[in-house]
Order: sequence, then C-alpha cells, then structure tokens
Amino acid sequence: MNKYTLSNGLRVVVEYIPHVRSVSFGIWVKTGSRNETPDNNGISHFIEHMLFKGTAKRSAKDIADLFDGIGGNVNAFTAKEYTCYFAKVLDEHLPIAVDALSDMFFESVFDAGELAKEKNVILEEISMYEDTPDDKVHDEASRAAFGDHPLAYSILGLEERLTAMTSDTLRGYMKERYTIENTVISVAGNVEEAKLLELLEKHFGGFSNHGIGSPVAAPDFKGDYIFFKKKSEQNHLCLSFTGCSNNDPNLYAMILLNNALGGGMSSRLFQEIREKRGLAYSVYSYHTSYADTGLFTIYAGTAPKQTQEVLDLTMEQLEELAVKGLTEEEIHRGKEQLKGSLILSLESTSSRMNRLGKNELMLGQHYTMDDLLQRVDAVTMADVQQMVEKMLRVPFSVAMVGTSDKPAAQLRRDRFASRIV
Repeated sequence: MNKYTLSNGLRVVVEYIPHVRSVSFGIWVKTGSRNETPDNNGISHFIEHMLFKGTAKRSAKDIADLFDGIGGNVNAFTAKEYTCYFAKVLDEHLPIAVDALSDMFFESVFDAGELAKEKNVILEEISMYEDTPDDKVHDEASRAAFGDHPLAYSILGLEERLTAMTSDTLRGYMKERYTIENTVISVAGNVEEAKLLELLEKHFGGFSNHGIGSPVAAPDFKGDYIFFKKKSEQNHLCLSFTGCSNNDPNLYAMILLNNALGGGMSSRLFQEIREKRGLAYSVYSYHTSYADTGLFTIYAGTAPKQTQEVLDLTMEQLEELAVKGLTEEEIHRGKEQLKGSLILSLESTSSRMNRLGKNELMLGQHYTMDDLLQRVDAVTMADVQQMVEKMLRVPFSVAMVGTSDKPAAQLRRDRFASRIV
C-alpha cells in the first residue's frame, strides 16, 4: 500500500495487485447521518442518490450506459459516518471510470425534475424499510442505545425533512462537508501508480473546497427500552450493549467475543436457540464500531408465543458469559475464523479498496495483513474477559418491533450491571 497527496492536498491510497485484471476505485467522504441535524436528516443519503441523476454533460441514462458498455459496476453507499462512490472495472477502463465518477462528484446538476423523482424513490425506500420489521428494529436499537444523538438518526431520513429539501439545500451541505480534508481516493487492483496519479491530478487537481466541518460529540449510552407496535407474524428484538470504537486496542477481543456468542453457525446463541430448539430462523449478534464508540447487538426474530423463551435463553447465555467467560476452544476457533475472513478478503479488489479507504478516512493509518494477524493472535483470555465486563457494566438497551411487548418490557436491563465492579 502506498499513500500519496495530490497538489491540492487530496489524499490518495493505492494498493497494486499485479495478478488481477480489475481495478476498484472509490471516492470516500467523511460525512453521513451522524453529521446531520434534525432539520436535514437524510441529506447525505439524498446527495448520494442525486450524484447518479445527471451532470452537465451526462444524463442518468448516459452514466448507466457507460458502465454497462464497459462491463463495469458503479454504485455508492451511505453509512453513519461516511459516504462512498465506487466503481469496479477492467484495468484498461480505469480512465473511463475516473472521468465519469469525477464528473458526477463535481458536476452533478441537481435538476429540479430529477430531484422530485428521486425524492419519491427515497420515500418508497423508506416505506419498504418501514414494512420490513427485521430491518426497522435495528434503527430502533440505535435510538434505544443513543437516544437523540445523531448516531441514532436514520440514514434514509424522514419524509417531512426530505420533502422540504431543494437543490440549494443539497449544494450547501456539499460545500460544508464535501471538502478536501474530508475526502480520500482509494484504489486497488492492477494499476500503474505513476499513470494513476497523473489521471487523478487531471480530474481531481482542481478540487479546491477546504474545511473540516463542525466536530461531533461522543454519544452517551442510554440503555433505554423502545417498542414499535406493528402487525407482524414475528416479534423482532435487539438487545444492545456498549462496544468498542474503531481505534480501541481491544477491538479484536470484542470481535472474538461476538463470534463466540452469536457471530456464526457454531455460536452459542445460534446453537441454543435455532439448532437445539428451533425457536428462530434468524438469531445472531454483531458489533459496529464508530469513531468514538461502538455497539454490540443481539438480534432474534421469533413468534410471539416463543418470545419469552427466546429471551430467557438469551439471558441464560449472557449469564453464563458473565460468570464463566469464553472457553479456550472458543477463543482459538474465533481467532482462526477471524484470520480466515481477513485473508480471504484479500482476494477481492473491492474489499481491499474498501479497507484502504475506510482506514485512511476514519483512522489515518494502515496495518499490514501480518500486523492484523499478530493483533488477532495476541488477544488473551483476560482481554476477552475485560470486554465482557465492559459490555455488561451498564444496563443494556432493548428495541422491539412486533405485536405485543410484554416479555421484552419485563426484562431487567440492569441485571448484570450490579455485579460488574
């Protein structure tokens, strides 16, 4: 991996992979729903959509035809803390991809007609999300954990806020957040770096918008309870606990803990709830890291009549975790699982580009694969136990989407906190 800086200060990270014929190219911007306000919630995602809706020289169809015509993929995504626009193409077509994405990035026109149509598309996306309770519950879980902090805001936004947004609203937000300091270009694949830098200087060297925007405050973990009543065949539940930030030295201990508790088919929750008793099709846990905090979440979807039993079993697993921790076998298996997923990710130029872009944007530093594997191997039983204590030290939060919340409402969310000193 090599890091460069264009003449205007724009950061570029590149990983040359000679044995492939593809190149993944990404533009990463340090802005997402966390950087929004109650008045403009959803604007980061709206801008992401609008950058595909036409520029001064290309219509939306022209953009689609261009990438289809070279057999490439172009897309984008918005997260809580960043937005990424990316393409994956044959190495010989990289100049075409860079030209098109830079055109979208700098010259999107935000036509009023396209704006109105895309508002409706996003409103349909919101409606689809609201109609999907196993998606909806994760947004409610963020609110139960972080309250009214921007980290709990929906990425899609709110209908009434989106309806009021104009082209000028979007341009104003881009001027504030789409700055050189908040932007990173990430490239991975079969690329000649000298030619790449010339290409990027040509298309991005004129970028002159400076600024870092307003600082964000770290959230407090609330440990609240939220019930969203919705007619559904299942109750959907999330139990959330405080986790680790992106740069927490014990992050890998938390990941190993997640793997053992609910991160795969051999995990405790999957085996106890699905395999042994058949009480849920979907039961798992996951850990999400942010710049200054993290969230560990357990999810289960089950029939209303089985909700109490699923919660009881989940509490039993957490109780055992609090008292006994993980076994040496679980830690060893988790390490091998994590190392395997890290190494397998090297086979994709897309995943390498994502790793480079996110690390540069959010951490400002990079680790070699050997560094990462050493960090995984260095995790001890004591490290994992420290994560267990951190996770259970405060009352957990609960979010539920379904028909009746009696079992979830009766949970003692502080049942572990009083025992952890």
